[in-house]
Amino acid sequence: MARDGTMHRMTARARPESREAYRLYRPITSRWMDNDLYGHINNVVYYSFFDTAVNGYLIEAGALDIHVGGVIGLVIETHCNYFAPLAFPQAIEAGLRVTHMGSSSVRYEVGLFAAGEPLSAAAGHFVHVYVDRATRRPVPLPAAMRQALSALQV
Repeated sequence: MARDGTMHRMTARARPESREAYRLYRPITSRWMDNDLYGHINNVVYYSFFDTAVNGYLIEAGALDIHVGGVIGLVIETHCNYFAPLAFPQAIEAGLRVTHMGSSSVRYEVGLFAAGEPLSAAAGHFVHVYVDRATRRPVPLPAAMRQALSALQV
């Protein structure tokens, strides 16, 4: 509620997206422990799926070494809209795209789809700032990272 007592209105209601909106897909395996007592995957798990999809891609592309690499990504912002429930033992596909690549930051957008479904069950984003592992100070994106991210850029 605003200071003047009026309610704020959202300008546009988020809607599910189609598969064509994303550049690459990664499989996500749901687990029994992901379900909550309402019988669907708990909302906080979706953020873990986002992280798993993005970091899995970067590791496989040779752009991120989570064990000894000098550059790591820290999440500074995250958001998710939910459209349809997902539940164990459903197979999930995470669509990835990059909508902004700065000198040290990246905005990833992720759509979670039940396997084979045309529209996203959830869609969101997160922003990584890449920093020096030791100092935690922002650093320019390494060339291998830029190359891997360029393949996802829309």
